[in-house]
Amino acid sequence: MNQQAIKIEGMSCASCVGRVERVLAAVPGVDNVSVNLATELARVESAQPLDFAVLAQAIDKAGYQASLADAPAAAPSTSTPASPLAAAPRRQVVPQGGHAVALAALLSLPLLLPMLLDLAGVHWMLDGRVQWLLATPVQFWLGARFYRAGWLAVRARSGNMDLLVALGTSAAYGLSVYQLMAGGAMPHLYFEASSVVITLVLLGKWLEARAKRQTAAAIRALQVLRPESARVRRDGQDVDIAINQVRVGDIIVIRPGERIAADGSVTEGASHVDEALITGESLPVARHAGERVTGGAINGEGLLLVRVSAVGAESTLSRIIRLVEDAQAAKAPVQHLVDRVSAVFVPVVLMLALLTFVGWWLYGGDAEQAIINAVAVLVIACPCALGLATPAAIMAGTGVAARYGILIKDAEALELAHRITAVAFDKTGTLTEGQPSLAELVAAPGSDETRLLQLAAAVQRGSEHALARAVLQAAEARTASAQPAVPLASQSSLAAPSPAAGAPVLASEVAALPGRGVAATVEGARLILGSTRLMQEHGIPLQTLATRADALERAGHTISWLADANARQLIGLLAFGDRIKPQARAAVQALHAMKIQTVMLTGDNQGSADAIGQQLGIQRIVANMLPADKASTVAGMKQDGATIAMIGDGINDAPALAAADVGIAMSNGTDVAMHAAGITLMRGDPALVAAAIQISRRSYNKIRQNLFWAFIYNLIGIPLAAFGLLNPMVAGGAMALSSVSVISNALLLRRWKPEQT
Repeated sequence: MNQQAIKIEGMSCASCVGRVERVLAAVPGVDNVSVNLATELARVESAQPLDFAVLAQAIDKAGYQASLADAPAAAPSTSTPASPLAAAPRRQVVPQGGHAVALAALLSLPLLLPMLLDLAGVHWMLDGRVQWLLATPVQFWLGARFYRAGWLAVRARSGNMDLLVALGTSAAYGLSVYQLMAGGAMPHLYFEASSVVITLVLLGKWLEARAKRQTAAAIRALQVLRPESARVRRDGQDVDIAINQVRVGDIIVIRPGERIAADGSVTEGASHVDEALITGESLPVARHAGERVTGGAINGEGLLLVRVSAVGAESTLSRIIRLVEDAQAAKAPVQHLVDRVSAVFVPVVLMLALLTFVGWWLYGGDAEQAIINAVAVLVIACPCALGLATPAAIMAGTGVAARYGILIKDAEALELAHRITAVAFDKTGTLTEGQPSLAELVAAPGSDETRLLQLAAAVQRGSEHALARAVLQAAEARTASAQPAVPLASQSSLAAPSPAAGAPVLASEVAALPGRGVAATVEGARLILGSTRLMQEHGIPLQTLATRADALERAGHTISWLADANARQLIGLLAFGDRIKPQARAAVQALHAMKIQTVMLTGDNQGSADAIGQQLGIQRIVANMLPADKASTVAGMKQDGATIAMIGDGINDAPALAAADVGIAMSNGTDVAMHAAGITLMRGDPALVAAAIQISRRSYNKIRQNLFWAFIYNLIGIPLAAFGLLNPMVAGGAMALSSVSVISNALLLRRWKPEQT
């Protein structure tokens, strides 16, 4: 599936979002469209690559300007921009942002002053012609954006906020001009209403834009971590080059206090590295030769030489930024309700305004009062707050989560996580350190420990599995002075004289057996190394070592068996020990305090799983599971009514992560797990699971609060305006305040801190 991110300028409300989505969905080849008002981004998905010019043309016809999201941004504009296909842009002649607000306020204040003085008992009025001179530039110069955008909406047979403002203020302005031309001693003019409404709307849009920039602060904080240059060691010389010239395999030099230029592995040196803005880890972490470092982190006291492993879009920092951007641009499921409402909102408001005018005119015979009340209906009903309620909360929630090392891939995961009632953990690498060590070797009769370890190392060589690393490290630690290996019994194909202790044994035809173990051909024999289930599948008798295996399992060790599959002969067992993560017990307790059930789903043996699970207080423990078993167990829990999150870090966890309502992956695990998950924890701390649910609950509460106030504001405000209880100026101020209050409420999420980290 191809995806394009398009920056769209000129959208003002939820109705604009709906119109852009409709015109893009109508482009041939487009499969899915999502437009976000807060980020002003459109995400277009298609099976085949689409020409951006075609998409831009569709957006232009709808009255908006499009540009590629990764292209340099143009200066912000308060007027509707020219077509992106035009040969040259128009020269901007209208003040922008705060300057437009200041000028509009300067022109409107003298119009408002008589009303303010009247409240103090001072009766004074500007000459009508002076009022006209002050109001006209506000209406047609500073307010030109509303006419342009409103006309484009009419041309597209749609409606938006700009159309409502243009119609409402034009009615007040036109009525005032009519009254002025009709003459009379003291004509009743409404120039102050039209001018103040435009000023307040411009003020609201400016404050809204400032607030939206604050919701994107997390993205900017990550972007500034990108170094602009790197010091590369070539031919014995250190050369400073632009970061885009760094290549995989280069050796970069990181001096104390400098920001690490790219992802890689330390080849020389030792230091402490501050990764706070990337992983949320508050303390610097030690890094030595052979360990990985992340681009954007700050080096501490030591000089490091780092071999680059990823650059550009493939770097960890770029992927983090991309995940946060995607999450902020995506729509939460609740937003679809808002989209359906906004599609009919503006036409309904126009009808209500017309009914208000007709009703007041017929009831009281006062066309002037009828127009003013209809204007108030048009102004107060602008659906800005409705369009911003959900995306503002999503942006703030995903941004603050990223600050603490919780990457939320999509808005759906953020919204669903608040309903989680059960959390299923994988064991190894999730609740335990994932760095097991070989605790014990037990050879079967006819073999010995040295031979057992040699063969196990041969089978595991080349594997990245944690248990494989433990075997290889133990094999390397064996000294050359170990006892000569004893051949296996004569019925085994491995009965030939074994090589000297410490000499490598080579394997071929290595095959991973997901969830069970690994198979390989060694010295002509087909060896299998793995779980009890794997041995049972091949009919390997385990009775000779069963008693010892049971004792090791009860002590919390993980057992792997090594056997000759063809001869059905047991060679021995390997017992592994893995330390529980220091934060794991507190993490489980935090979930219990939140009334969330905890489950362990592991491929490990029942004894080891029980030992770990009981220490942590996990409520349900299921062991000896294949990847498909984990996925089916998760699916079964969902059918029983649970909203379940699966926490894992390995390839074998990917099916369960995808099957869960919310998949949560540890970033120290595999890429497959992270792709299958909706949330990624940037450090292997299980306490972040509870934190992810906490921020989801806070964000969802903000969404509900924002939608409540956006809807209740219109439900109360429109009837008040229709019954003549609100004048246009009050309506304009309330409309501007509603948008700002929705975003300000969402920004309160930035104060959130995890209760358990």
